[in-house]
Amino acid sequence: MQIKDTVHFNWYKHLFVIIVLLLCLQGSILLTDANFQAVFQNSNQMALFLARFLKPDFSYLPSLVTPLLKTLQMSVLGTFLGVLFAVQISFLATHVVTKQRLLSYIIRFFLGVIRTIPNLLLAALFVAIFGIGEATGVLTIAVFTFGMVSQLIFQAIETIDFGPIEANEAVGANKMQVAIWSVTPQVINQIISYTFYAFEVNVRASTVLGYVGAGGLGVILNSSLALMRYDRVSIIILTIFVVVAIVDGLSEAVRRRLG
Repeated sequence: MQIKDTVHFNWYKHLFVIIVLLLCLQGSILLTDANFQAVFQNSNQMALFLARFLKPDFSYLPSLVTPLLKTLQMSVLGTFLGVLFAVQISFLATHVVTKQRLLSYIIRFFLGVIRTIPNLLLAALFVAIFGIGEATGVLTIAVFTFGMVSQLIFQAIETIDFGPIEANEAVGANKMQVAIWSVTPQVINQIISYTFYAFEVNVRASTVLGYVGAGGLGVILNSSLALMRYDRVSIIILTIFVVVAIVDGLSEAVRRRLG
């Protein structure tokens, strides 16, 4: 057996792919005016930052309890409100229940517009309208959750078994009765799973929302960075990491049990 029978000589194809990737990388560097040399020139500043950042101020931990509770409260209330409205709208976003495709398409377009607005932009807009505070964070999380969960729910509704719907319609059930007794039992586990998933996402997002003035732990994170108290920034980030890890674990356990 010769070597050409055991080795696949496609080196020219791999070389072409590498060249294309390098050209794309170089083009991105030129378009963004990225200067990697400046990064290494600031190595002394990086060392000073890490020297303070890697020494968390654990004495500051008691001061984080109240903001942390506010962050969790924002996540819980915002998730609850978002899911509450999402469940109702998601039934209207599918013609399985309404039998009206035009209405469903209009609502889906509306939901698509909501999902295109980033969390930080929503928070900034609500802060400008309603001012700084936890209420603004709750409203931002509720709108974000509404757009995300409604999409997941109406997609789940469209994959259900249509047998129970036809049976209820055959005995004269109206659309509300069909939604409650034929559709809801088939998607209730998924709704609960999506709720926990949304809560998991919102706990992480709420800390970032606070950074733009929407209340919670992010406000303290913002002020600590502004004051260059990197030892406090370190303990805040560590606290966020622990809380998010706990919430992720609980959420995954619940969703696995439901699934």
